[in-house]
Amino acid sequence: MTGSSAADLPAVLRTGLLDPVARAALDWQPFRPGVEAHWLHRSPDGGPAAALLRYAPGSDVPRHAHAGRETILILDGRQSDDAGTYETGTLVVNEPGTEHKVRSDTGCTALLIWERAPRLYEGT
Repeated sequence: MTGSSAADLPAVLRTGLLDPVARAALDWQPFRPGVEAHWLHRSPDGGPAAALLRYAPGSDVPRHAHAGRETILILDGRQSDDAGTYETGTLVVNEPGTEHKVRSDTGCTALLIWERAPRLYEGT
């Protein structure tokens, strides 16, 4: 890593992405009702982004479309969408042009990486 050090990494990457204690101590911001985000990287132009999303039990993210690839790693809990239910440790890849509505009946924390910002449908 040229020109960077471990001190330049977000706290969760320095202490361990899989450590629930380290994740709980992060700066969580409202994302959608019942869903909080900790942004690891966010392009101001809607380009590439990475975040941890923390879903409260029973929360959801409305139907949205993907202009770029979305990669999701379920870190704890369980998440569902139109295609199925994903347990802790599951890696989900949503290709450009796909759409879905995401929910978590039990609550979960997931790492999301977007090539392009998703487009939420009107009224959602």
